[in-house]
Amino acid sequence: MRLSQFHLSTTRETPADAEVASHQLMLRAGMIRKHAAGIYTWTPLGLRVLRRVESVVREEMERAGAVEMLMPSIQPRELWEETGRWEKFGGQLLKLRDRKDGEFCYGPTHEEVVTDFARNELRSYKQLPLSVFQIQTKFRDEIRPRFGVMRAREFLMKDAYSFHLDAECLARTYRVMYDAYTRIFERLGLRFRAVAADTGAIGGSASHEFHVLADSGEDAIAFSDGSDYAANVELAEAVAPSAPRGVPVESMRRVDTPTQRTCEDVAALMGIELGRTVKSIAVIGKQGFVLVLVRGDHSVNELKLAKLEGLADYRLASEAEIAEHLGSEPGFLGPVNTRLPVTVIADRSVAAMADFIVGANETGFHLAGVNWGRDLPEPGLVADVRNVIEGDPSPDGKGRLSIARGIEVGHVFQLGQTYAKAMGATVLDHNGKAQVMHMGCYGIGVSRIVAAAIEQNNDGAGISWPAPMAPWQVAVCVINPKGAPEVEEAAAALHARLEDAGISAVLDDRGLRPGPMLSDIELIGIPQRVVVSERGLAAGTYEYRERNEPESESIALETLEQRLGLA
Repeated sequence: MRLSQFHLSTTRETPADAEVASHQLMLRAGMIRKHAAGIYTWTPLGLRVLRRVESVVREEMERAGAVEMLMPSIQPRELWEETGRWEKFGGQLLKLRDRKDGEFCYGPTHEEVVTDFARNELRSYKQLPLSVFQIQTKFRDEIRPRFGVMRAREFLMKDAYSFHLDAECLARTYRVMYDAYTRIFERLGLRFRAVAADTGAIGGSASHEFHVLADSGEDAIAFSDGSDYAANVELAEAVAPSAPRGVPVESMRRVDTPTQRTCEDVAALMGIELGRTVKSIAVIGKQGFVLVLVRGDHSVNELKLAKLEGLADYRLASEAEIAEHLGSEPGFLGPVNTRLPVTVIADRSVAAMADFIVGANETGFHLAGVNWGRDLPEPGLVADVRNVIEGDPSPDGKGRLSIARGIEVGHVFQLGQTYAKAMGATVLDHNGKAQVMHMGCYGIGVSRIVAAAIEQNNDGAGISWPAPMAPWQVAVCVINPKGAPEVEEAAAALHARLEDAGISAVLDDRGLRPGPMLSDIELIGIPQRVVVSERGLAAGTYEYRERNEPESESIALETLEQRLGLA
């Protein structure tokens, strides 16, 4: 490929609306162009990278035994009604009508379509297990698309689905897909972790997320320093303190806190550790008013809280509801001296506390030296309702937890019979009896991987692609090609040799000055660069540099061939 015949449009300016490195660099390198919020054109350069990722994903899916197919992006309402997701999926589901007033959606996922396919195609257990996959554009109407292709509305995704006669067979395929995902991210040269995760809107039982580690990641993941345990912070268990509750040594007393409304401010005023304070969160659940207690240095895990009985659809209590039950205003809430009886849910760590500080349910005051059983009843429920923090014990009993940021790029689910049962997808078993099939679902954000890789691999000069994802492996740069024909001839000969050897290479013959030309090559992240110049040829050398090395070096052709894998 010659750059003089390729569309490459770079810029030195950082776009004002691009917040993260990947969005900035993809625009500067000319990989994407925005058409509307969360909707982008992938330029020839961007598409080359996208296809590299797609190729690895396809190879590993086929290696795992999955067969490629292609399903429609426009899906009829009737299928989504069968599973109840036409309304349940919410505002992310883009709905449209055709000229006959038929209702459709632009598919954000394909569980309904593939289950419909399976129920019409599969008749016998002899056809199982079956795994199929596609690589196709999806659309989710994000309320706030941002970060470029990281959280776009339209995106390229690989989604795979498996069908089984029983749960044991599903579990085996789930492991095969988990291993395939591990190989994909290893082959792409990414630092990643697989973590236990919640099944969310897709549904099902077991699931794991695959996260590319990056400081800009939206998700927090917890992992042990003493084992391979890892989980999304939303799911990671905060184990109960091992030490028994301490014996009370303080008497309960009122503390004047006229302007101190947060645990941080109260702890600072009293000169104590934040972990001695207790935060009270008032919510309304199915059973009415509930006060949730977590330590002042902890935060409530909304997902864990919603899994407790009666709190699936909980909401925060209004100020009027708080005043009615506690006789106070937010900032001074606590479980002692409530106006009306309230249900108290204490996090495990709070249940183990003695001599703690809570709001007094009186504006301008807190209570210190509070103890369970003496100053207030034991909590109605003790549960894990907080997010884990750095240094917590690992739930598997091995080591301590560390917290890292991650970008979710893959998710595997054991769906079980959720969709098959709703849509009547059955096969005949060994005895000729109809059995509802078990399903698995396995997704990878192909376009998101590109952005995640940039977040993990960039510097002040631009992108630094892992070699398997780079648009080209080698850039051959020609200095002053028109003024020295022998230079262009030598560069073209080297470029041809690389291509003949199966090494993806690009010849930069645009005739730019050295500075702008080499800056472009660094910006778009080519792993290896060779500069061919009149001065170098006269000395019998070529200028060679790897993208992540600080300096170039002048080397003889024989050495260059070894570096490039030609020898």
